[in-house]
Amino acid sequence: MKLGIPREVGPDERRVAMVPETISRLQKAGFEVVVEAHAGIAADCPDAAYQEAGATLTEDTADVFGCDVVAMIGPPTEAQVGLFQSGATLLTMMSPADNDGLLKSLADASVTTIAMDCVPRISRAQKLDVLSAMANIAGYRAIIEAANHFGRFFAGQMTAAGRVEPAKVLVIGGGVAGLAAVTAAKGLGAIVRAFDTRLAVKEQVESLGAEFLVLDFEETGEGEGGYAKVMSESFLEAEMKMFAEQAIDVDIIVCTAIIPGRDAPTLITSGMVETMKEGSVIVDLAAERGGNCALTEPGEVIRHQGVTIIGHTDLPSRMASLSSRLYGNAMAAMLDEMGGGEDFQVDLDNEIVRGAMVTNDGAVTWPPPPPKEPSTGIDYSKDFGKRPEGGPSVDASAGESSGVARSFWTALGALAGFLLLLVIGLWAPESFTKHFTVFVLACFVGWQVVWSVTPALHTPLMSVTNAISGIIILGGILHLSVDSSTAAIVLGGIAVFFATINIAGGFLVTRRMLAMFRR
Repeated sequence: MKLGIPREVGPDERRVAMVPETISRLQKAGFEVVVEAHAGIAADCPDAAYQEAGATLTEDTADVFGCDVVAMIGPPTEAQVGLFQSGATLLTMMSPADNDGLLKSLADASVTTIAMDCVPRISRAQKLDVLSAMANIAGYRAIIEAANHFGRFFAGQMTAAGRVEPAKVLVIGGGVAGLAAVTAAKGLGAIVRAFDTRLAVKEQVESLGAEFLVLDFEETGEGEGGYAKVMSESFLEAEMKMFAEQAIDVDIIVCTAIIPGRDAPTLITSGMVETMKEGSVIVDLAAERGGNCALTEPGEVIRHQGVTIIGHTDLPSRMASLSSRLYGNAMAAMLDEMGGGEDFQVDLDNEIVRGAMVTNDGAVTWPPPPPKEPSTGIDYSKDFGKRPEGGPSVDASAGESSGVARSFWTALGALAGFLLLLVIGLWAPESFTKHFTVFVLACFVGWQVVWSVTPALHTPLMSVTNAISGIIILGGILHLSVDSSTAAIVLGGIAVFFATINIAGGFLVTRRMLAMFRR
C-alpha cells in the first residue's frame, strides 16, 4: 500500500507530516512511502534524508495524491482534492466545524478523511493526540516569543548596578498550552499566576509552582471532553474585573482560552491593555479564532501605547522540526490503529477511527455518533448494596449460588485455621510458638500500616521499606551460624536468598523512580 506525503502549501507552514525517522517504522508496517520533493526542507528534513530512509521522492504532486493513503498537516485545497483517487484515505488536521464546503468536496470525491484533531480524548488514544502535542509546543513557544519582545530579565537579580525585579506573568487558560507556558515561565524565573474556569486545573498549576487565581464563585467551567464551557454573565463580569486588576500589575499575559466550535472569547479589552505598564507583552494563542485580546491582529505583532501584542498563528510551525517529529509519531500510531499497510482498513467499530472520521463512502460523517454506554455484568446489589436505576440485569440464581459457594469456602478456611492453631498450641515446641506469635503479629501490623497508606504511594513506600528485609537476612544468618536442625538451616538459607532479592529490587525500583524526576 502506498502512503503519500505532500509538501504543505499553507501560509507560513514549515512542518511536514512525516520525518525521515518515521519512514522505517512505516515500511515495517507494510507501507511504500512516496514523498514530494522539498516537503521537509523547512523542518530540517532534506530530501537526501528521506531517500536514505527508503522513501521514494517525486517532483510530481499528482503522484503523491494518487497514493492509497495521504498524510498531511493542514487541510487540502480544492485543487488538491481533485488529485485524490476514488477510495483514498486522507489523514490530516481538518477543523471540520470550519470547513463544511471542503468536507462536502472530499465526500463527493469518495475520500475517507480521518481528522487527527478530532481523535477522541480517551486513555487509549493519548498517543494519537496531536492537539495536545501541538498545544504543548505552542505554550512553550509563547513564552519564548514574549521573552524576545520583553525588555527585561524574567528572573529577578541583584547586580552591582541595582536590583532587577522579576517579571510577573499571567497565563489565562489551564489547558495543555497554558500549563506549558506556566512551566516555561517558571523555568525562566518569573512570578507566574494562572487562571482557568475549571477548578480541576488548580492542583496542576500549583504543582508547577505557580499561583492559581480563584474567583469566589460556585460556578465551574468543566465542559465535555476536558474543554471549558461558556460561563454565565455574572461569572464573566467577576472574571473581567479580576483580569482588569491583574493587567495593571503583571508584565506579560499569555491568553490560551478557546471554546471548541466558537470564536475566542474577548478577555482582555482595549482599556485593560492601556492600563498595562510600558514594555508589557501580550501573547494571544487564540489569535486564529479572533483572539482573547480585543486588539489582537491574527498573524501580526502590533504595539499599542507601549504594549506589544503578539498574534502569531503559527507557533508550532516556528519549531517545525520538533512539531513534525511529534506529529509524525501520532500519525504512525493512527496508521497502526488502522491495521498498518498489510491489513489497512477503516473499521467503523473502532471508537478511535470512527470518532476521528469526518467523511466516508461519499458522505460526511461528522460529527460522530455519541459513544456507546459500556455494558457490564456487575451485580450491583451484591457489590454496592443498591442497584442503580436502569442498571444491567443480573441472573439472581447465579448470584445466590456463587454466594453460597463463597460462604462454604470461607467457613472451611476458618475451620482449617482453627485446627492449625490447635495443633500448634498442643504439640509445637515452645520456641516455635514464640516465633510463630511474632510472625502473626508482624503480618497484622504490616497489613494495617500498608493498608492505611494511599494506594498511589504503595510503590515508593514498598520500594524503600524493602530495606526492612535486612532483619530477615539477620535472622536467616543467625540460624545458619548455630548448630540447628537441617530444616532450620534450609529455611534460613531460603530466607536469606529471597530477602536479598527483595532488598536489591526495592532499591532498584527506587532509583528508577527518582530518575524520572531528574533533569
